[in-house]
Amino acid sequence: MTVQQRIIGHRGARDLWVENSREGFVKVLDLGVQGVEFDVHPSADGQLFVIHDPTLDRTTEGTGPVAARSAAELAATRLRGTSEGIPTLDEVLDILGPSGVELHVELKADVAGNPYPGLEKQVAEHVARRGLAARCVLTSFWLPVLAELRRVAPQAKLLASVDTKSAERQGGVEPLLDALEALRVDLVAVKQDLLAAQMDLFQRRVGGARLGAWVVNTPEDIARWRAAPVGLITTDRPDLFGLVRG
Repeated sequence: MTVQQRIIGHRGARDLWVENSREGFVKVLDLGVQGVEFDVHPSADGQLFVIHDPTLDRTTEGTGPVAARSAAELAATRLRGTSEGIPTLDEVLDILGPSGVELHVELKADVAGNPYPGLEKQVAEHVARRGLAARCVLTSFWLPVLAELRRVAPQAKLLASVDTKSAERQGGVEPLLDALEALRVDLVAVKQDLLAAQMDLFQRRVGGARLGAWVVNTPEDIARWRAAPVGLITTDRPDLFGLVRG
């Protein structure tokens, strides 16, 4: 049975442009992707910003925890290799919203690896106010975050990101899938090495249309997963997929 695939630009398309940058979000839309993935942290004063790490050090000219800085400070902190400040969630939604693509919004954890209290409700309400809830996929590696998202936004489409570490936290892949099934998680995106090793299990428990592979970047891996029964492929190199815009 053929599964229709959606190609998702990871952090915009981080191997082509600076990750989670306005430039990347604008330009990735020209590559014909069906969705764009990006990450959300709160500022010290409760505003939502799009950046992957819980600290500023790797991707910006700043240092220290994202959540220790005010919105004004984060907006003024330059992304490495650009003249841009860290974008707010609203700025990213302004770029991606009119495009019609699927929006994969990952809720991140703090520097200690703990979920931010109340972030689930804040993000769910924010995208709803923007009229984008139906186009959003809210994602996390953390079961408590997915459970809280299901509680505060019962109709939201949820995606569980899975790798070996997140499976081990739950005692293995099977117990993790049991928990995700109980939460009625809509999509399960699996790091490609784990997915390849346990493809039969994931196909049996999740099914191809609800299953995703990440992060797929090389021509060899692209060919492999394009031929596999998975509904989502997340990539840093959507330019290699030969997509047609629109």
